[in-house]
Amino acid sequence: MDLLQLRYFRTVARTEHLGRAAAQLRVAQPSLSRTIARLETDLGVPLFDRQGRGIRLNRFGAAFLARVDRALGELDDARTELADLAGNNCGSVVVAAENLAVLRTLVAAYLGVYPDVAVRLSQCSPEETANRLLGGTVDLAVLSQRLDRPGVVGRDLITEEVLLAVPPGHRLARRRRVPMSELISEPFVTTGPDYWPRRLLDRLLAPTGQRPVIACEGDDPASLRGLVSIGLGVGLLPAMARQSPGPRVSWLHIDDPDCRRTLSLYWREGAYLPLSARRFRDLATERFAAVEAGRQPAGL
Repeated sequence: MDLLQLRYFRTVARTEHLGRAAAQLRVAQPSLSRTIARLETDLGVPLFDRQGRGIRLNRFGAAFLARVDRALGELDDARTELADLAGNNCGSVVVAAENLAVLRTLVAAYLGVYPDVAVRLSQCSPEETANRLLGGTVDLAVLSQRLDRPGVVGRDLITEEVLLAVPPGHRLARRRRVPMSELISEPFVTTGPDYWPRRLLDRLLAPTGQRPVIACEGDDPASLRGLVSIGLGVGLLPAMARQSPGPRVSWLHIDDPDCRRTLSLYWREGAYLPLSARRFRDLATERFAAVEAGRQPAGL
């Protein structure tokens, strides 16, 4: 058993497809198949169930994958830590978020201080963001909902009010506040159930016993303001969006103390966090604390 076999196995286990795994690894599929077969022979158990031309990770493979992830993660962390200690690595930081707009000014500030660091951003669903973090393919994750999973730690960056955005000329456009009871029949522009705007909307409407009227449901929170502005419906947006340039909408407060969201930063517990990622984490904490204290404009 060698490291190459383990890395090949991990890719096949994650894709459960020899062709896609071979393409990712840039090796010939027959060679990859032979490598996996030798590994299974060495271990004395099959790691995959063969189903026609397809494969599925079995219980032996799942147990082995957990150990392989841990072992390869430790080796990758060791390499990064040694590079940090030697001081010969400008480094990189990989950050995943459900909405990249919240990172725009932060990344600009970070690159202003550390221009030689390679910053990589990834936008994906909260579930996929959590999976990538736990899988070690990203260093940090930024989410607007709690990530309560073993092996993950985090810190809150900012808690802010969530406002109701309505189109110009809407019947509520001249109001300053509105109770949720007046919004039962309003069509909402929102996200899918996995994202925080939809979860908050469902929670706010729960006491009324009503389900929201959905005019549009998408997976890109950053697009909500534009869709509200053209009159498609009303939407829930974080207060910091009000201070950012964008399509014109009217802003109202909702009469509910729970109409808030908390933006949090997460990383893997016990794993080595590269110096470049620790600096990003510290700068994020500092800048959002300044925003919350009013010492710095928010801005997406």
